[in-house]
Amino acid sequence: MKVAVGQFVVGPRWQDNANVCVELMAQATEAGASLLVLPEAVLARQDDMPDLSVQSAQPLDGAYVTQLCEASRHTNLTTVLTLHTPTIPGRAANTLIAVRAGEVIARYQKIHLYDAFSVQESRLVDAGDELAPIITVDGMLIGLMTCYDLRFPDHALALALQGAEVLVLPAAWLRGPHKEKHWETLLTARALDTTCYIVASGECGNKNIGQSRVIDPLGITISAAAETPALIFATLDKQRLVKVREMLPVLKNRRFTPPQLTCYTPDKVD
Repeated sequence: MKVAVGQFVVGPRWQDNANVCVELMAQATEAGASLLVLPEAVLARQDDMPDLSVQSAQPLDGAYVTQLCEASRHTNLTTVLTLHTPTIPGRAANTLIAVRAGEVIARYQKIHLYDAFSVQESRLVDAGDELAPIITVDGMLIGLMTCYDLRFPDHALALALQGAEVLVLPAAWLRGPHKEKHWETLLTARALDTTCYIVASGECGNKNIGQSRVIDPLGITISAAAETPALIFATLDKQRLVKVREMLPVLKNRRFTPPQLTCYTPDKVD
């Protein structure tokens, strides 16, 4: 399966950001990708207005998602990203969506909110309490996560135990002390914990690191971006995943039962 990962600087106008997403979708389709992963919170962002993403929240039937759905209508590309959707006045959910063939085929409300490194995402954002559904893309089973979820190995493990072969992660990984090293280390660790491929997109700009990556089930980075806007590609090989899991059967060798996490069932089953 050929995958694409796009990273860009999210700006303050949702129309401009939607247009960038549509252009990346067109490029990924032209290159023959089956899956495109874009960053977290791509609706709107401005460095001196930290609450803009929440203030700009749109419902899933709003203009932003409608534009992405229309762009996907006549392709087989599955596009994954997150944006803020309104909950109650003044608050929002950080909502991951997977878009394909003109529809939102899956959605997930971020469970682990980024209340760390002097940031408090939960101040204006409501946490979810259910895992994302497993979806199928080009014959591979895809588990969906968002940014800070990466720091919780039981989350990734729960998806792998439900059958995920690829873990997809839109992110906006903030700069900070040793944060680039954390990103690299955690992505590699989650690949090794689960023997899954990892496909992670990072928003880039003044505050976020970019550095999108695709990592194979043995923890090897097979494609990577730097800190500037980019569209990268990689090929995921299901037979390599099968061979790695035969050689390194950590999912079978487990001796402890992970915490029970609920799996969300979408209105439309993929």
